[in-house]
Amino acid sequence: MKGGSREFDDPIALPDRRQLRTLRDAATYATGLPKKEAALPERQAAIEALMLVADRGGPTVFARIGVMRAPNPPR
Repeated sequence: MKGGSREFDDPIALPDRRQLRTLRDAATYATGLPKKEAALPERQAAIEALMLVADRGGPTVFARIGVMRAPNPPR
């Protein structure tokens, strides 16, 4: 993930008080989800948005929206 170090404008807070600050943080979070949860279409869309923004550029807000719209989003 070549653009993984790009930061979100606003970090995404997790329930355990950690924060997703970069695209890489969000990707690590997404790949650590249980398989059943990661397989949900909304999660797959979020992962795809993360990869596209990291690899091809574009506003990080697109990836942030994908992560936040997925079921049981981080808070």
